[in-house]
Amino acid sequence: MRKEKYFYNTESLQFERVALSRKDKLIRAGGIICTLLVSSVLIHVLISEFAPSQKERSLMREMEQMEYEYLKMNDKVASLSKVVENVQNRDAQVHRFMFGMDPIDQDVWDGGIGGHDKYQNLTKYNKSGELLINTWQKIDKLRRRVDLQSKSLDTIETYAKKREDMIASIPSIKPIREDQLKRKIKSLSGYGVRMHPIHKVRKMHWGIDFTCPRGTAIQATANGKVISVKSSRTGFGKHVIIDHGYGYTSLYAHMDRIDVKKGEEVSKGQKIGIVGNTGTSTAPHLHYEVKYKGKHVNPIHYCMDGLSPDEYQELVERSAIANQSFD
Repeated sequence: MRKEKYFYNTESLQFERVALSRKDKLIRAGGIICTLLVSSVLIHVLISEFAPSQKERSLMREMEQMEYEYLKMNDKVASLSKVVENVQNRDAQVHRFMFGMDPIDQDVWDGGIGGHDKYQNLTKYNKSGELLINTWQKIDKLRRRVDLQSKSLDTIETYAKKREDMIASIPSIKPIREDQLKRKIKSLSGYGVRMHPIHKVRKMHWGIDFTCPRGTAIQATANGKVISVKSSRTGFGKHVIIDHGYGYTSLYAHMDRIDVKKGEEVSKGQKIGIVGNTGTSTAPHLHYEVKYKGKHVNPIHYCMDGLSPDEYQELVERSAIANQSFD
């Protein structure tokens, strides 16, 4: 039952009922409506904050999962950065120690990839913008390092191919197969002043004489091109000269048979003929010489294959004995 208000009229000395005007009624009704609206909004906010809907709860779970995945992604980027850094360190060592190249400067690896302007569109996200920018900077830096590493490996590959060709072209094996030589080489005449077996005078011996049976296979000591094939009754007799490039040539003398022709390309270890006793020679053997940039060098330094350090040392000592040469 609606309550009615009364006031005491001093003139009539009676209580009279309060009558509201139309304006007062409208004001009162407006106040009630505003109160209801404000209350509804507050209730909605409270419910949204403390009692989210099913859709909101689903979105919140998705956001939590995204945050977890984002942290995992950052860990993965950090891990990949360490891997790339390790590869870069190995890259520097390969450049420095194997190919004699200067490693890539650290400032190049750490070069900038642009400021915040590149990520301007992310600054509109107040809460996550800076985080996203930081992550993208890490990813771009990692990508740049990977690109640099790829180019560096291309350079290494190019140098490796050149070095491989150079290594294969430097005399590095004995001209006589290992299984045809005795480990304990008793009769070996090396590089230096030796007694000539025929003229009986001391003269410079520019090579090494490998004693072995007639018909023993002779092999090219490095890749190269045959530039001379000659046969003579004196001197070197039947002999071959190979140009290996990079300033190296080698000579094989007193051969019994020559199996290559002038201009022919040969590879390391390829048979080029057999041991003989032609020319000015006193017994079957192979006279072997090496030149670098046109000057004779001691061939013993280019005969290290198939020998232990002790055996190589013995070979060096035997070759240094001032004995009589075989040619």
